[in-house]
Amino acid sequence: MSMLTPPGMGGQYRITGDKYPRMRPRRRRARLVLSMVASVTALGLVGWGTLQLIDVFTGGGGTASAAGSAGDCVKQATASASPAAGARSAELPKPAQITVNVYNATTRAGLAKDTADELKKRGFKIGDIGNAPAKFDQKVKGTAILLGPASALKTSLPVLATQVTAADQRTEAGRKGTALDLIIGNAFKTLTPQATAAKAITALSNPAPTASTSKKTC
Repeated sequence: MSMLTPPGMGGQYRITGDKYPRMRPRRRRARLVLSMVASVTALGLVGWGTLQLIDVFTGGGGTASAAGSAGDCVKQATASASPAAGARSAELPKPAQITVNVYNATTRAGLAKDTADELKKRGFKIGDIGNAPAKFDQKVKGTAILLGPASALKTSLPVLATQVTAADQRTEAGRKGTALDLIIGNAFKTLTPQATAAKAITALSNPAPTASTSKKTC
């Protein structure tokens, strides 16, 4: 071994000039690797924390919330009657409070009287009975026309309509009194079956509650 060979080199390196070879200590290399790993880890943590802050201040971006995901929310249906329907049912008159004039716009004789007699059995008051006025006579192609004052549109007209299937309900401007006209048309065969008509009146007076899904629990 040459006297110029640094101790501990075991003869591995031979000095041929007047300078020693530069050797990097192993500890410095390890420290460099650890520093790099720590830096990458720190950057990752900073990035993750930034994303969490953005998520909090923007409301979770639609992916998560403190109350749980949207799929965990449950809509509860609540039954409630329509206010308009409830108000109308309170104003509906009974058949005994409704006066009906029965007019025949067809060529079938006795139809107005037979129909009036049946309505009377069902509790309605009967007014005039006879042939339809000239503007309706033989001009009603449908089942019937129910005619009344404007105030009857949501009161007595719907009640009378339960007795005549597919009748056309109309109001007449300037009409006085509360009586209604039942003008029988060519398509008329008979009144609605009494049991069916009674159920229809009950439904008008007691409207079924409607389902509402506005309430949510999460």
